[in-house]
Amino acid sequence: MADRLAVVHELGAASRWLAVVATARPDGSVHASLVNAGVLDHPVTARPVVGVVVAGSARKLGFLRSSGRAAVTFHTGWRWVTVEGPVDLAGPDHHLEGLSAGDVPELLRAIFRSAGGTHDDWSEFDRVMAEERRTAVLVRPARVVTNA
Repeated sequence: MADRLAVVHELGAASRWLAVVATARPDGSVHASLVNAGVLDHPVTARPVVGVVVAGSARKLGFLRSSGRAAVTFHTGWRWVTVEGPVDLAGPDHHLEGLSAGDVPELLRAIFRSAGGTHDDWSEFDRVMAEERRTAVLVRPARVVTNA
């Protein structure tokens, strides 16, 4: 698994950390969208995960909550890698066991940084994340598939 996660780092960086995240709608159809995603250590288990930040009003968040799983695909050219697995959610409406509500802003920052983001005013970043009820989505790699 470690060598495949190395491919995630390689292709994620090459694609500027843009990825397609897919999850299931209640009717079984696929919901997919383009997001910024990065690789970081899970704040509770310290194992590598793929992190995404989702707006509290996003339909995707409801689908992730109900399905409990996601697939995240990074690509550059014809090379691709997909990380599939169960998701952990942490945010204003989602308590993650072992993580205090006060730790959520730093988790959102960590995901943002892992996806190549920088910010000049982290207080403003935190304010906007809270206002938009942003939620951290952590995809635990159960399967990593690639053509690389």
